[in-house]
Amino acid sequence: MLRRLVLVFAGALALAGVLLLMRGLPGPGAYALGFGTLIFLGTMFERWRYRPDDRERGADWEPTGERFEDPHSGKTMQVFYDPRTGERHYVSDSEQARDRER
Repeated sequence: MLRRLVLVFAGALALAGVLLLMRGLPGPGAYALGFGTLIFLGTMFERWRYRPDDRERGADWEPTGERFEDPHSGKTMQVFYDPRTGERHYVSDSEQARDRER
């Protein structure tokens, strides 16, 4: 919900910048268009950069016993830990069940 609101705000800001440029106000128009574009691209980049990790778990991954509900997908996630590297890996219960069936 907040992400959509930020994207709408960025689009409105960029549109206002275009309108200001068309009215002959290059300073404020360029700022509004630039900031709107940066906010939009930053918000889109955030979704791509921080997407869930789809790597396969190796034999070194140990379950921690932690479970939580992912606020974005609503799925129950289980936490795995690699003692060698200290990395944590989050796997949905449905994904884990699918892996067991293989």
